[in-house]
Amino acid sequence: MNTLKNIFGLLLMTTLIFTSCTKSDDGENPTFEAPSQEEFNALFEEALINNTQNFQFNAEDGWINLTSDNGVSIGINSSCLTLNGDPVTGTVDLEYIELFDKGSMLTTNKPTMGIMPNGDKALLISGGEFFIEATQNGTPLDISCDIQLGIPSELTGGIDNDMILWTGTIDEDGNLAWEEDERDGANGEGGIFFEGNLYYAFLDNFGWTNVDRFYNDPREKTTILVDAPEGYDNTNCNIYLSYDGEDNALAYLDTYDSNTGLFSEHYGQIPIGLECHVIFVTEENGNYKYAIKGVTIAENETITFTENETSVVTESQLVNIINNLP
Repeated sequence: MNTLKNIFGLLLMTTLIFTSCTKSDDGENPTFEAPSQEEFNALFEEALINNTQNFQFNAEDGWINLTSDNGVSIGINSSCLTLNGDPVTGTVDLEYIELFDKGSMLTTNKPTMGIMPNGDKALLISGGEFFIEATQNGTPLDISCDIQLGIPSELTGGIDNDMILWTGTIDEDGNLAWEEDERDGANGEGGIFFEGNLYYAFLDNFGWTNVDRFYNDPREKTTILVDAPEGYDNTNCNIYLSYDGEDNALAYLDTYDSNTGLFSEHYGQIPIGLECHVIFVTEENGNYKYAIKGVTIAENETITFTENETSVVTESQLVNIINNLP
């Protein structure tokens, strides 16, 4: 009898193993495949399109006043627009993006990392990230005088007199960092001044601009390392830091060691004892796959994410999740 039971049990186990393998072969339990770099970057490109506002005006109209969805006023002297050095006539198309919250900064991959005088990068507290480009028949135009922005301070958490202008530079990998605009802004010429509940910013060119200041924390600083799930590297995922209490800022771990498989900020600018949330983001089937860990920063800490900690959400869902972090 025991022999018959053993034979029956062996046959049952063999059947289960065969069935499991068959399901896998039929695709019912597909094996994991990490996204390509193109699939990952397509998420950010789509998010930028979703955040783009489009305007049209006539180049002969002179001073143009436009108002964004969030109430930012955009002033442009259309007579200053040129194409290959020649004045522009006819219809002009204007693309405009404004990012005020860390959720939208994350889904568009536009973190607030400022380049320090020594070349290192550190977190910026943002009063708004802006992209402006004027085109005619798809060809980018130049401008010879300032573009004026009037930014309601209610969008930025109030007036901060330490805010200055920064210019966005995008590297060969498509990642954005911010360089201080070194023009003299004492009287608002090419800089910022404050009046009532508005920031007035004067931009001397098209492209990415940010109203920011460096994050200031007197505590000792450290470097942290983050280990992404198996199958991910700097081509198909990003690691961000959300500092608790800072709604208009998003840090980014911009270096990756292919030997160790670890991401790092590597500049040693993260305060020890800082309460923050570490965010892993990648792509799955055209949506965002993410995981978040709340941590208190310890010296030379390594934070590890695993695949079973991840969830898949839409762009709008992830924006809400990130904006609801402490």
